[in-house]
Amino acid sequence: MEITKKTVIGDVLDEYPDAAPLFMKIGMHCLGCPASRGESIEDACMVHGTDADELVEKLNAHIGK
Repeated sequence: MEITKKTVIGDVLDEYPDAAPLFMKIGMHCLGCPASRGESIEDACMVHGTDADELVEKLNAHIGK
């Protein structure tokens, strides 16, 4: 799985649950909420005022892509 800004957070967490701390580091503490699991990385980053490209880069590095 290659992660992009359009990837849904729930899909990332289902495949790579150990990636949760990367989301939490940028303030996404509501990962268990059904709404957050259905959001794209891009949408969630916009709401949390963080850089989606930077998070995607970190996520892909974490999963070895």
